[in-house]
Amino acid sequence: MDWKVFVGTFGLLLLAELGDKTQLAVISMTCKTGKPWTVFLGAALALVVVTLIGAFAGQLISQFVPAAVLNKVAAALFVVMGVAMWFGVF
Repeated sequence: MDWKVFVGTFGLLLLAELGDKTQLAVISMTCKTGKPWTVFLGAALALVVVTLIGAFAGQLISQFVPAAVLNKVAAALFVVMGVAMWFGVF
């Protein structure tokens, strides 16, 4: 295992996920249900599955598309999502 990649990924995602929609959804679900462990387990499993899909899709896509292009496409999608959220589309 490449510990440098592991620690870097952990730190980046930990900071990126703090205060995002997922965390707010988990807080909301816990408030509604009063079952923090059930919400935690459901959310953790969902994040594992989404991350698994992302990791393997990234590996597959990277065989055909250069990393620089992927970074620019991802940045553009974030901008589009941000503008859509600003105008209430999401």
